[in-house]
Amino acid sequence: MPWAGLGPIGGDRPMTATGVRNIALVGQNGSGKTTLAEALLFATGAIKRTGAVDDGSAACDFEPEEIKSHMSLSLALAPCSVGAVRLNIVDTPGFPDFFSEVRLACSVADLVVVVIGAVEGIGPQTEAVWELAEQRNLPRLVFVNKLDREQAQFDRILSDLQQAFGAGIAPLELPIGEASSFRGILDLFTDRAIIYEGGRGRISDIPDDLAATEHLVREQLVEGIVVGDDALMERYLNGEVPSSNELEDVFATGLADGLVFPVVCGSAATGVGVDRLASLLAEIAPHPSARPPLVVRAGDTVQEVGCDPDGPPLAHVFKTMSDPYVGKISLARVFSGSIKAGTVLMNSRTRVDERLHVLEQLQGKEGKPVDEARAGDIVAVPKLADVLTGDTLAPKGMPVVVPPAEVEPSLLSIAIRPKSKGDEDKLMTGLHRLQEEDPALVVEHVDETHQTLLRGTGETHLSVSIDRLARKFGVEVEIEDVRVPYRETITASAEAEGKYKKQSGGHGQFGVACIRIEPLGNGEGFQFVDKVVGGAIPRQYIPAVEKGIVEAMAHGGVHGYPVVDLRAVCIDGKSHPVDSSEMSFKMAGSLAFREAIVNAAPVILEPISRVTVTIPNSMQGPVLGDLTGRRGRVQGTEPLLEGRLEVNAFVPTSEMQRYAVDLRSLTGGRGRFRTVHDHYSPVPANLVDRLTKAGRV
Repeated sequence: MPWAGLGPIGGDRPMTATGVRNIALVGQNGSGKTTLAEALLFATGAIKRTGAVDDGSAACDFEPEEIKSHMSLSLALAPCSVGAVRLNIVDTPGFPDFFSEVRLACSVADLVVVVIGAVEGIGPQTEAVWELAEQRNLPRLVFVNKLDREQAQFDRILSDLQQAFGAGIAPLELPIGEASSFRGILDLFTDRAIIYEGGRGRISDIPDDLAATEHLVREQLVEGIVVGDDALMERYLNGEVPSSNELEDVFATGLADGLVFPVVCGSAATGVGVDRLASLLAEIAPHPSARPPLVVRAGDTVQEVGCDPDGPPLAHVFKTMSDPYVGKISLARVFSGSIKAGTVLMNSRTRVDERLHVLEQLQGKEGKPVDEARAGDIVAVPKLADVLTGDTLAPKGMPVVVPPAEVEPSLLSIAIRPKSKGDEDKLMTGLHRLQEEDPALVVEHVDETHQTLLRGTGETHLSVSIDRLARKFGVEVEIEDVRVPYRETITASAEAEGKYKKQSGGHGQFGVACIRIEPLGNGEGFQFVDKVVGGAIPRQYIPAVEKGIVEAMAHGGVHGYPVVDLRAVCIDGKSHPVDSSEMSFKMAGSLAFREAIVNAAPVILEPISRVTVTIPNSMQGPVLGDLTGRRGRVQGTEPLLEGRLEVNAFVPTSEMQRYAVDLRSLTGGRGRFRTVHDHYSPVPANLVDRLTKAGRV
């Protein structure tokens, strides 16, 4: 539907606000954020027709993986204009695996629009994005979408919002009809109805059957607004009815201060209410200069930077993308000053100058060159080779750093190897490029298990990353189970003699080393003690005995795992004046160790993780039971704010391999956890037998 041209919300006052509004669309997966972004582009004339995710014609979902999965997988820009105001819309994924993209969007937004499906209602991701916006002190507006669907219930959604997020929830619009009869909205500011017919809206009187409800809700809205202004409150108490423009001004202040959260409604699919949303965002969304100053670091000091177009140029790269034709594209918000094509700024991380050859306004994957980007705006800069997500571009000699967005912890791992031999270097190059685009992706090579691990936020995240690796960089991989880095140690002392003798004509090899191995405490490592007397082993060969023992420990003990936490004492030996050498005593030390460890009561050690789980109070029982079932030792629980609980436990790392998936299923997506390696502990004897039979040791 073309923009209906109904004018700004709040009356016929001409729109005089200029500049930009940076707005992030956030919410539950399937709530219709991308469809809403498309509808906003269409309603404002930025595109000629709306696209569909399924066929790749959508402006915001254009990656093959997004088309295949029918959902957004990364943030996308959708700029459009309402009068003299540009709306920099940032569409975000709703699937929890890609919450880092939401964090990136919120790091540059001045308002978040929380999109809620009128059928699905509030879900775990809705709660998560609300909490994130609250942490960042971001103003919030709620758009109740899909009111044209069967079983859509605006009243239920409004009640749930007020119960979940408090009395600040304030409806500005009410729907006219629901499900198939949804045909318009009631504008509570102007006390009028907008009826949509044939894709266009027309102003109308309020239907008789809704007049009483509209009057009651509007009265509650007006009373809630005038409380925020003493003069307006006094006039209201004296019987004067404030104008819609006055109400809007006070309401906009409350929105910017995070005191009120307006609720509007519509259908992105049919376009009902979308033009009103665009106009409302242009009218009352906070301008970047109205937001609190940005706090940046300059060495050991911090300072505030206001959104001043005349200030020194300062830009923050919040996202990098890889285009097969253009190469790397850096998305940046200009926080201060202005930048033009050809501007040279310093990367505060590398201290290297970067020339911004081209500036573009990006709409999905399509870029349009622009001459200048001023404070508050968002711009795309192609081909900044050494610039990464989170980098700050600042004037020369001013290495200030804009705090980067927090990255979601990568808690699910898979082991990968290239399908084709010889692709190791190609694999690592591709993984490095993927990490540049997606900071939530972590690559780690584990020396103990000889595996390359790919860590992500969930199964979908990892699956998409592997698809992108093949499509963008031509590297196909095989997936294997992640091996747990078990170790071995001893629990008793033992002595053994190692003799290495080899005669093959001419000089031979001869060395004898007698050693005693003794257990050390957990984490004490390895100690070597020389107690050889009388020159039984020449002094120059003693280090070779130690080296042989160390190498034998690294190759594995009785069960094949690296051996740790013991003391080796060299107590005696024999040498030959001609045939002894460093090699012979190195072999003697190794043979002595291999014989001694068999009689030193060896045990397998498994890594133990310190796990912190945050859950709603109502889920304490199932989560504690699950941790116990994983051989976990719960250390305690601590109550948090807003009905949440923190659980601390020690859990074997082998039992945590799929905890990211299992906890999400167990808590309906409302549980979160952090894990870090803490110590090693002996594996129970019954599990040693099971591991041996399974071929794991």
